[in-house]
Amino acid sequence: MTPILEIGEMVISTDKKDYLFRPSFINMTKIGEPKQIVSAYGQLNGAEVQDLITRAVMNYRVIPEWLIKAISKPTYGRNILQTAMIVMQACCDDDCSEIIGEWKSGKRGIVYKNGKMPIADIIVIARELFTHGIIGKAKIRKLQRNEGKNEFSDEFMAIDYISSARAHFGMNREEAEQLTMTEFQMMLKAKYPDEKGFTKEEYDKIMKQDDKRNDELISGKRRLVSRKRK
Repeated sequence: MTPILEIGEMVISTDKKDYLFRPSFINMTKIGEPKQIVSAYGQLNGAEVQDLITRAVMNYRVIPEWLIKAISKPTYGRNILQTAMIVMQACCDDDCSEIIGEWKSGKRGIVYKNGKMPIADIIVIARELFTHGIIGKAKIRKLQRNEGKNEFSDEFMAIDYISSARAHFGMNREEAEQLTMTEFQMMLKAKYPDEKGFTKEEYDKIMKQDDKRNDELISGKRRLVSRKRK
């Protein structure tokens, strides 16, 4: 079992079994409804806590001590761990509770029973899988005219990307469903080479060089036409 790391696949092995994790479009739908997927991504990356802090600063000018204590409670960490476990299980066709652990009823309510993987690693790997699944990590050239546009959406519509893959690459539904967002981006890049034009970074660099040249012309450090001695 050899994963393709570049598109987000990974294999985690124990002494009993090899577990393949693939953040495909179809597996992303196992996380929840389109809005739940985006919400889970935000929660896993700390958006919920950051939003609380931002609103507190706006209202109180400082972060109240009660909020600091609330954020420090295990509840927040528990929610993030639970989301990370959902993401990892969604990306694996086999029951991977041996690795990620599980929630069980105990004398003090629902408690977490550790798996073979440390909690911190579960969260890091889930974030990586999730990013490959709905954001993509392929390096895609973005033209200056397209930068600054609002591309935020509160829904992740996997079916839109599945349908697009079928239309662009002649895939059947099952093949398109198995693509990760990173793989989809790489395929688009290969089929449709980068358009001509400057990215914002390239445009700013050229303008900076042009401004420097103009300043040197004005100060006399540079001549508009070079003169060669005969």
